[in-house]
Amino acid sequence: MNDLLQQQQHLRAAIVNDAPADGLLRGRNPLLRIYQQAYTARLLAALRDNLGVLPRAMGDEAFDALGMAYLQAHPSSHPSIRWFGHALAEFMAQQPDLVPHPAFVDLARMEWALRSAFDAADAPTLSAASVAARAPEHWPDWVLRFQPSAQVLPLSWRVEPAWRALQAADDDEPELEEPEAGQHLLLVWRPQLETRWRSVSAEIEALLLPAAMQGSSFSALCERAAQQVGEAQAAAAVVGALRQWIAEGLLAED
Repeated sequence: MNDLLQQQQHLRAAIVNDAPADGLLRGRNPLLRIYQQAYTARLLAALRDNLGVLPRAMGDEAFDALGMAYLQAHPSSHPSIRWFGHALAEFMAQQPDLVPHPAFVDLARMEWALRSAFDAADAPTLSAASVAARAPEHWPDWVLRFQPSAQVLPLSWRVEPAWRALQAADDDEPELEEPEAGQHLLLVWRPQLETRWRSVSAEIEALLLPAAMQGSSFSALCERAAQQVGEAQAAAAVVGALRQWIAEGLLAED
């Protein structure tokens, strides 16, 4: 290993991990401290950008404290700072003392899902005509393919109204109502160029959607629907959900 590469690795360790800095920058450690502070500040700024409205909801002081603790526990390891913060929601759930309200954990989950959906790969959208042309004998074993961007999140708090209010307020600070507790699913996807989300309110869809995204076949979805609506209405319930997912651009061609 040549001397230059060793020095570069030594400098990186000193900036990122606060490793011993002997012999670096000709002993001018105040310069090294500037690099260290700039590195930390840049990562905190990236965390703010990556988490959207969460910093505004929490407030600067609380979010900065959370960000510093997260940086210590999860140093950046990806070449792009776009992905810094991928484990923040999980970290928040494990560190409740750093989170002023438990609903902020779900808000972080929602924000990260939206950002991830925006960057997800594209796939040809399944059309109604393609479904109509499918041979009847192929339906029972048919496994729906969802857009790569599609995610379904189990949430414990109804944070969607707060997210919408903060998103619409731009630089203003809207008055936010106390989030309501409530177990539900949030669906996030990007059918074309615009990221979308909606709460899953229908009980039958909440039953079918996670199973469909996990690879259950059409016949298995019908069996699942029969538990709630009965065998006579099961196929119609699944087809109804299928029509909605096609209309929303949620499904991809096989």
